Amino acid sequence: MRMRKMKNLQPRMEKCGDLRIAEPAALQGQWKSLKKDASALWVEVGCGKGKFTAETAQANPDVLLIAVERCREAMVVAMEKAMQMGLNNVFYIDMDVEKIEEIFAYGEIDRLFINFPDPWPRKKNAKRRLTHRGFLHKYCRVVKQGGEIHFKTDNAPLFQFSVEEFAACGLQVNNLTRNLHENGIVGIMTGYEEKFHALGTPINRCEIVCREFVMPPEEKKTEEDAQ
Repeated sequence: MRMRKMKNLQPRMEKCGDLRIAEPAALQGQWKSLKKDASALWVEVGCGKGKFTAETAQANPDVLLIAVERCREAMVVAMEKAMQMGLNNVFYIDMDVEKIEEIFAYGEIDRLFINFPDPWPRKKNAKRRLTHRGFLHKYCRVVKQGGEIHFKTDNAPLFQFSVEEFAACGLQVNNLTRNLHENGIVGIMTGYEEKFHALGTPINRCEIVCREFVMPPEEKKTEEDAQ
């Protein structure tokens, strides 16, 4: 997410200090200690300004929700929103999702949300897409077997690419739709999603079940060549 630099970013971050996890690696394998009665651990990667994050946490008070966002300007807005709503079951990490295995233990996450990520449309940047097999491999290590990844995007080419990646990796896909809100609003919307829907842009969505990961043959060859 690209946002203008905030001159008052640091003091705003400090005011939200109770919601920001400054050293997330220290909680690897122990995230539920933040909410000992949590029924599940959900993680959202790329939470942006946090509308979906806050409303999801509010609607599921028994769940512990961890939001990951590398843009601190966006994250501080998200944290302020959560504070204003008086939420106590959501926390925030400012980091790149590339490091997700350094933060969460194997099988620790029950559900992962990927909402409207950067499509990286140029073919040479395919590995940067958050639904590329390289990222999927990481997710399937930290999401428990049988846990889910919920994915939404307005970008049809990205969605098609993603569906093909899921299939190539042997991942089960459920509830796939290429027009989520065709017959009325479904679920909690992100801020971007509201704008896209108002413009009449179809929203693509699916749920992926994490299980034994199958790295496609061509990717295995690439890894072997790199060793």
